[in-house]
Amino acid sequence: MNDSITIESIHKQLGKRQRLKDISFAVAQGDIFGYLGHNGAGKTTTMRIILGLLRPTSGRALVQGKDLAEDTGARGRIGVLLERDGLYDRLSAYENLDYYAQLYGVKEKQNKVESLLGFAGLSERKDDKVGEFSRGMKRKLGLARAIIHEPEVLFLDEPSAGLDPEAQKMVRDLLLQLSREKKMTIFLNSHDLDEVQRICSKVAIIQRGHIRVCDTLENLTNKSDMTTVQITLSDSNNTDKARGLIDTLDYATYLEQREPAAIMATLSKGSKPSHLLTLLVSSGIKVEEIKSVTTSLEDIYLEITRQEENDG
Repeated sequence: MNDSITIESIHKQLGKRQRLKDISFAVAQGDIFGYLGHNGAGKTTTMRIILGLLRPTSGRALVQGKDLAEDTGARGRIGVLLERDGLYDRLSAYENLDYYAQLYGVKEKQNKVESLLGFAGLSERKDDKVGEFSRGMKRKLGLARAIIHEPEVLFLDEPSAGLDPEAQKMVRDLLLQLSREKKMTIFLNSHDLDEVQRICSKVAIIQRGHIRVCDTLENLTNKSDMTTVQITLSDSNNTDKARGLIDTLDYATYLEQREPAAIMATLSKGSKPSHLLTLLVSSGIKVEEIKSVTTSLEDIYLEITRQEENDG
């Protein structure tokens, strides 16, 4: 399968700060690629370099084999939805989509505009000025704007931000449809780990300008070097004591408390839940049950984040 996006050894220096450090990855045609990281990790900088909006200090970024900073024709074959929705507040919803349809030379643009207004749930508000719309309504219209010309590659920055759960599902379903039926490649910047785990086929996690992991979601969750365990205590009053003990260990990391007497932790490769159980019991903490659970993307992300904090 051909790669739609190829990133080769990207470095980016901003002032005295090294913003990106040797970033390399590839996204295959038709993949939904999730790019994860906290604010300031380098996600937006990476996307802006790919889109040709920012020059790398070294390295190169190609989309469909083209450098978007130099090839204006290639830009017309991508769709983009960044922090701003790219809409004109003084125009109506219909006028916004009609304008972009004309800009991209969309055939049968009236039918296309009407169809996308229906997708966004805005048919009844099509003649209203966009400046009157809520954040969620603008986000849905912005997504419709980004795909009006059926791009080969779609770049999205937090597409579900400001949407209610029903609208979030609608967006997820649409992205899956575009990937499966249109073979559209989708590059997704997101903080929503649940959204990424539901729809992405491949994931990269960036921290402090470094790619920490990059693999298929299946490989990440099934072949993780970590084991996630749920520990159910006999007495919920011992939760803080158990957490404090886990935080002192080299091979274990506290994750979260799910219930008053249940806590989650990750164990490094080679460590056994029985070792942790023995330590807890010998410290006077009664344990009802300790069991391994399936490693989630959230577990992996939180573990990487905590490792970075400790290294820092």
